[in-house]
Amino acid sequence: MGREASVYVEVGREVGEARALLESSELILRGEVRRRLPKASMEDVSVDGDLLRLRVAGETITLHLGAKLAQSWASAIAKPPPSLRAKLGLGNGARALLVGEIADGALAEATEGLLVTDGAMAQMMIAVIDSPSDLVNAQRIHAGFPGMPLWTVYAKGRGVAFGEAAIRAMLREAGFRDTKSCAVSDRLTATRYSL
Repeated sequence: MGREASVYVEVGREVGEARALLESSELILRGEVRRRLPKASMEDVSVDGDLLRLRVAGETITLHLGAKLAQSWASAIAKPPPSLRAKLGLGNGARALLVGEIADGALAEATEGLLVTDGAMAQMMIAVIDSPSDLVNAQRIHAGFPGMPLWTVYAKGRGVAFGEAAIRAMLREAGFRDTKSCAVSDRLTATRYSL
């Protein structure tokens, strides 16, 4: 999760109170001033006393955060977002046991060279879930490695036949708790569970 603050905001001539949420890939303003500003489009990020200033698509945005928060948010904006590989915890030589098939380019890239077929050599399990039977199969395999975190990767959005709510309900009933989630791609998301 990102940073959050109630702030006075100036966006061009538009001013007002807003709830500002700084996520890994965007700044979201909700309230009297509403915007979704991609971090990748932010330019000229600077701190001027209590103010955080930046430009997006030619529009100047000023957030009245206070000196300490303004500096902290400017640093967070300057820092590149973590890779999917890092979000999944696959850095530093960690390996994963794959259940299912990877048909997503972002997930394939993040796991390249890090998948093993022997669960004893893995630090986590990644299960691609498209149906209830996929989840039952993942749980069956995970039973052989109960201390291992289980990442479920599934479709997101409206109209998904078997998604987040159903997966969470089944796994919680089996004694699992979700501990982290992250976007995988425009089509997929992932949630980590542990017993």
